[in-house]
Amino acid sequence: MTGGIAQLASGIADELRQRLPGQRKTQREALALLVATMLEARTANLMTLAAFLPRNAERADMRYQWIARFIDNHRVDCDAVMEPFARAVLATAASSGRVVLIMDQTKASERHQVLMLAVRFGERALPLAWRVAATQGAIGFTEQKTQLDAVTPWLPSGAEISLMADRFYGTPDLIELAKTKGWSYRLRLKANLRALVAGRSTTLAQHAGRNGCYLSNVELTHRRVVTNIGIIRDPGHDEPWLIAMSQKPGYLTTLDYSARWGIEPMFSDFKSRGFGLEQSQLRSPDRLARLLLVMSLALHVAVSTGLWDATNNPAADEKKLPPVSPEISIEADCPGSPAG
Repeated sequence: MTGGIAQLASGIADELRQRLPGQRKTQREALALLVATMLEARTANLMTLAAFLPRNAERADMRYQWIARFIDNHRVDCDAVMEPFARAVLATAASSGRVVLIMDQTKASERHQVLMLAVRFGERALPLAWRVAATQGAIGFTEQKTQLDAVTPWLPSGAEISLMADRFYGTPDLIELAKTKGWSYRLRLKANLRALVAGRSTTLAQHAGRNGCYLSNVELTHRRVVTNIGIIRDPGHDEPWLIAMSQKPGYLTTLDYSARWGIEPMFSDFKSRGFGLEQSQLRSPDRLARLLLVMSLALHVAVSTGLWDATNNPAADEKKLPPVSPEISIEADCPGSPAG
């Protein structure tokens, strides 16, 4: 087991050296070893992680201290380490014609929340940047803007960027920021948000009962931020979707918000079905952020390895793809659509 971790760590260290030539060698080697160990152990508990760590030490607590020193190292800049990995996956995502950024929040511990920005990648998402805060509620717009500003220079030039976020972030502030950056957006709104619709002041809840309701040039709150809104309530949805969007509202443009769900399996990888982030017992936002760095790189390595294997060792049923008929209409083929 330890031999396999050491071998994997060597490969990760090579990649880190190529992507982060300016990073200190000791940092690169420590990070590579932790990422490889995380992939093997799949735990956020540092004592358990230390038990898997292939380092010569007489006692397990000495290996624990070695991990703790890295987690405590304020010189490890999460954004700086993630940047080359993020640029690579963003460039790959852009080849499909659009980059979908997903902003959401998840609970890291009883005291901490994580504001995560991810990119839609296939049917799931991969982490780009995060902010950890000691709070019980939503992390505010100041941190949201700081996070998006940090990632903006990483985005491929000329790519269509679409920002998606749940109702905690469907705010006039975030709509304005997306507009300023020239991005399209799909942001879920709260039903109690006030709006000026056709010159009449209402709450969005007054329109929520109308399935297939599409509103153009709505002015939100006293700030009168202008947006379009699509409202759908399909079977299986407990509540209607009230989606602010940059495009002309319609069924498919509203349903496009479903791309946001790619972040949910990623959160599961971090937490209950994967690394068990909630069990870290770390009390510092900075320490949690650096632990998330180890986990995030582990996810990138796992996906990269999977893609390489699929390309070089395709299964028999992957070698021949079924033909796609250009006559099939996406809208007509979409369950619950007006054409269905």
